[in-house]
Amino acid sequence: MQNSNSPQPVRPSIVGFALDLPNICSLAGLFCSLLGIYYAIRGVFPAAMIGILWAVVFDWFDGVIARRIKNRTFQQRAVGAQLDSLIDVVSFAVCPAIVLLSYGQYSPWFVPGAFAILSAGTLRLSYFNVFGLADESTYTGLAIDNNGLVLAFVFLLDGWVGRGTFSVILYITVLALATMNVASVRTPKLTGGWYYALVVYAFVMTAVFGWRWAQLP
Repeated sequence: MQNSNSPQPVRPSIVGFALDLPNICSLAGLFCSLLGIYYAIRGVFPAAMIGILWAVVFDWFDGVIARRIKNRTFQQRAVGAQLDSLIDVVSFAVCPAIVLLSYGQYSPWFVPGAFAILSAGTLRLSYFNVFGLADESTYTGLAIDNNGLVLAFVFLLDGWVGRGTFSVILYITVLALATMNVASVRTPKLTGGWYYALVVYAFVMTAVFGWRWAQLP
């Protein structure tokens, strides 16, 4: 029988995990997501897209940093994995849902689409947390961070077509992403040179959306 007076293991502080370098990178991505949500609510969509894009960049590189640090404890790895997953929900499910609602001027017709991307993203990550990769190089379903990359690309059409037409395009895109997130299809895990391609993509798109932002009244 265990002695009730025996010392209990000391738990590390919560704040201490915020000083772990990969988690700092993850939290930087969360800040970008917050900016994306903030500007989406205000209707400044070029700025919202910049926030989402850099949320993807930080999401990709927190894993790179984590793998290069050899002396991380089991607790640091476990908390980091949970933190990354929770931030992904905010960045690539909540944020796209708010973008859709805001662009639709919060019409009730846009609520089902927002719920679709939110629920699909949450289910996708829950599934991944339990089952992991389909194999060493593929996911089951579309990885949720791709939601941000695709959404930003589609927003290049904003202003080139009428607002009503783009609302339909955006709605269809969000529904397609939600479907792909939970589809029983295998999609490749992008590694290696794709990281450099992502950074180039983010800088180019940031320049484009930054210019558009500067043109707003």
